Amino acid sequence: MTKKICLVTGCAGFIGSHLTQRLIDLGHFVVGVDNLFSGYVHNMEGFLDHPDFKFHEISITEEDLLESLKEAYPDLDVIFQLAAIVSVPYSVEHPKLTMDVNFEAARKMFEASITLGISHFVFAGSAAEYGNEERLPVREKYATDEVKHFSPYGASKYKFSSFLEKSGSGCSLRFFNIFGPRQDPTSQYSGVISRFIDFGLDGKNMVIFGDGTQSRDFLYVSDVVDSYLIAAGLDPLGRGPLTGIYNVGTGNGISILELANTVSALTAAPLEFVFKPERVGDIKHSRADVSKISAAGFSPAVSFDDGLKKTIEWSRSCK
Repeated sequence: MTKKICLVTGCAGFIGSHLTQRLIDLGHFVVGVDNLFSGYVHNMEGFLDHPDFKFHEISITEEDLLESLKEAYPDLDVIFQLAAIVSVPYSVEHPKLTMDVNFEAARKMFEASITLGISHFVFAGSAAEYGNEERLPVREKYATDEVKHFSPYGASKYKFSSFLEKSGSGCSLRFFNIFGPRQDPTSQYSGVISRFIDFGLDGKNMVIFGDGTQSRDFLYVSDVVDSYLIAAGLDPLGRGPLTGIYNVGTGNGISILELANTVSALTAAPLEFVFKPERVGDIKHSRADVSKISAAGFSPAVSFDDGLKKTIEWSRSCK
């Protein structure tokens, strides 16, 4: 495969760091951008000093960012747009900032990529774009302008995905619930699995928001990276590239209560759970229709149980 120069915004984040590492392992050069608002330098320890990586601590809201990067790296040809306000509660408290980062900055980046002749632009979409969709599994066409989004996070992600689709260029991957190593359980941005594992390894009672019957479609982080490579046409197996909007998940739903019981069994945590009121902006059920991405050749390679064990093993090593 031809060596590419790729831009990964949000490279110090949970997912961005995994994507960056894989791209470097495949022989590509990565230009990383992150303002460290929700990312961490320690996530980049495996590649920060690698000769095929260059880090820029800067926000994607910086004026003419892509133009300056393209000038510095003339052969820059692939963009992975992951940088975003990623916390639902934070987005509820800061709606304008969320829209400025998740939509306006992404839009400017995309429009500049067209002008500069960038070949592939891949956006990190979200299942939150569907609001509280009750038709399961959720299909890509269910996200429309009529959807009532529970948070500025979901609204901003939908606005850009829709904008991208109408442009006829680029790809938005609507991810469901991602988990795996490097997901910080102490952060407000963390997912339920990392928090449950942290509680479990510390022997604490797990905290469940709501009654625990809400369900999620959990996808291991290495499979997420696979979908990014496919979308950008960098997949070693020759799958992709993709244009348009694609759900990325497993197509299976697991309840939060079931998850808590499973993590408890694997970590010897107390089986008595603490229940708290539902959080503003959280949806009840989420399960992806993955027929479209499956037709493009994608299928999860890591089972939920194996992914959970890998994540617990990593978390235990960090204690």
